[in-house]
Amino acid sequence: MVEKVSLEAKKRDVFGRRTNKGRQSGLIPAVVYGRGIDSTSLWINNLDFTRLVKEAGESTMIALGIDKEKPRNVIIYDTQFDPVTGKYMHVDFFQVRMDEEIETEVELVYIGEEEAPAVKELGGVLVKNMDSITVKCLPGDLPSEIEVDVSKLASFEDRITISDLKVSEKVKIDLEPETVVALVSPPRSEEELSQLEEKVDADVTKVEGVVKEEAPAE
Repeated sequence: MVEKVSLEAKKRDVFGRRTNKGRQSGLIPAVVYGRGIDSTSLWINNLDFTRLVKEAGESTMIALGIDKEKPRNVIIYDTQFDPVTGKYMHVDFFQVRMDEEIETEVELVYIGEEEAPAVKELGGVLVKNMDSITVKCLPGDLPSEIEVDVSKLASFEDRITISDLKVSEKVKIDLEPETVVALVSPPRSEEELSQLEEKVDADVTKVEGVVKEEAPAE
């Protein structure tokens, strides 16, 4: 069962461009909504929220206190970033009922990359087929993250599949059990690298305005 974390918020009555002043003072405009409840516009502290996500992840249960009211059980539904600074620009919270299942994405955390024999001893390249997966469960059973132990990949034929993930029986994953999550591909041979270089070289000369220079006569 996931451990709930806390976050404080204040009701917000400014919108649009006027929220930029709040952002400049270290606040993030946010909104909380849910089935059967009115949406509420909020301010949350940028540092507090950033620290929460760093420590607990985005798929975690949050006890959201609004103006000292009784905390609401919410999850992070969506986030928007500034493409230049990478800072949070807006956050959507979804208020959940503890007796109703929710469907949300959970981050996959890969561990043991440096210990995988197929990488360490055979020189292969780890291939991660997905960064997160969608799960369905009661809010109280929502994992903050799911670990993928790739240290078990001993050969290029080995695979980590959905069925290998360590999750509670109360957490449902709507993917085929044999769906491949991670594998190690063999290193390219010198012949493959040579062919790749020739292909790239040939493609470049086809680009309009690019002229392949001939080697100077000796």
